[in-house]
Amino acid sequence: MKKLIVPICLLLLSSTAFAQSRSRTTSRRGSAKTAKPAETAPSNQAKLDGANKVATQIKNLTNFLYLLGGVAKDLDAQEAASRSGQSSPTIERNKAKLKATFEDFRVGLDNLEIYFRNTPELQPYYVKLVGSASGAAAAEEQAASGHADQAGHTLLNVVDRLADLLVLMR
Repeated sequence: MKKLIVPICLLLLSSTAFAQSRSRTTSRRGSAKTAKPAETAPSNQAKLDGANKVATQIKNLTNFLYLLGGVAKDLDAQEAASRSGQSSPTIERNKAKLKATFEDFRVGLDNLEIYFRNTPELQPYYVKLVGSASGAAAAEEQAASGHADQAGHTLLNVVDRLADLLVLMR
């Protein structure tokens, strides 16, 4: 009887080993299934990167527009004072800084449009983005001609376009 117990135990132990190896192959199949979503991850990552770039532009523009109201009032007051004979050397310096800021936004939006146009996963969204840089260029011209308030309204239209794009990308 003792001679029968040892082979039966060995047989049971070997069948347990088979069961364990089979469960490992099942988990391998599970990992093969998880590899498929990883293939689509680059397009999702490109979309996420594009959305982050758009969000950054929106944040920068809205922060600037918040400050532009006060700056535009100060520039108008300085220009009114210079017309009445109290000239201020800071007027031209402030106008140059303002113009440079508008130029920076135009360049940033140009780069964003180029990025969307050259990234295959983002090309469907490019149509909604086109015109943002030209809107920033129009605002830059308005600011250069002394119409900072009007330039701010033009930039608000650009922010609207970017926000619409961001909603579309979700």
